[in-house]
Amino acid sequence: MTRRHLTFACEGSTLIGTLDEGSEASGLLIVSGGNEVRSGPWAGQAQLAAQIADVGFPVFRFDRRGVGDSEGPNGEFLSSACDIAAAVAAFRDACPHVTRIVAMGNCDAASALMLAGVAGCDELILSNPWTIEDNTAAPPPEALRSHYRQRLASPVALKRLLRGEVKLSALFASLLGAIKPAPPPTGLAQEMAAGIARFSGSVSFLLASRDRTAQAFLAVWKKGDPRIRTCEGASHSFVEPEARNWLLERVLEALRA
Repeated sequence: MTRRHLTFACEGSTLIGTLDEGSEASGLLIVSGGNEVRSGPWAGQAQLAAQIADVGFPVFRFDRRGVGDSEGPNGEFLSSACDIAAAVAAFRDACPHVTRIVAMGNCDAASALMLAGVAGCDELILSNPWTIEDNTAAPPPEALRSHYRQRLASPVALKRLLRGEVKLSALFASLLGAIKPAPPPTGLAQEMAAGIARFSGSVSFLLASRDRTAQAFLAVWKKGDPRIRTCEGASHSFVEPEARNWLLERVLEALRA
């Protein structure tokens, strides 16, 4: 596997990308979430790119404007459509043998892909899409129900309750929140749904069962969507060994399709 760095332009700014080379005709574009650099949290995206490239699939990662090594204003994920389009073009220029691009993003990078229209991409892998517009609000009912399912399965938590170590007023208030109906879709979620409706390629939603962001997404997304797959026991960045292997297999499935 050969890894090289390159530059490309986006609306007058110079962006930095990293290419892990491969000979296959399908390639993976990784979009970073939040203000994370292209290596990802705990270098997870760099490690995933190396694993994918070792199998023969090229992988392109990049820092969007105002993040990491890239120039320009940081407009957050809501204004990253131009950055993604520029990265797609740079990927194709660097790997002219690539005829099919699978784009992947976690958290608000997944949301950015859904909003961007993703011109030039053929398939999307969207993990734990961000739909929360008020980050100070109480957890959604789905998140609370998931929390209590885990607590009821925990002998330690049950012993604490029986010993009177749990504040009952807070417990009852939280239980009332858990039985509330799901909230209506946010404006952000509706825009994301409209963006996906315009996308003609295949889409996979990969959710971590222990992640509040994923639980909030489930609360406002269409029930029973067959494109949703859940990794039990996984946290937001799929850092657990079993979750990392699960994520790798899902990405390879998409690239081999």
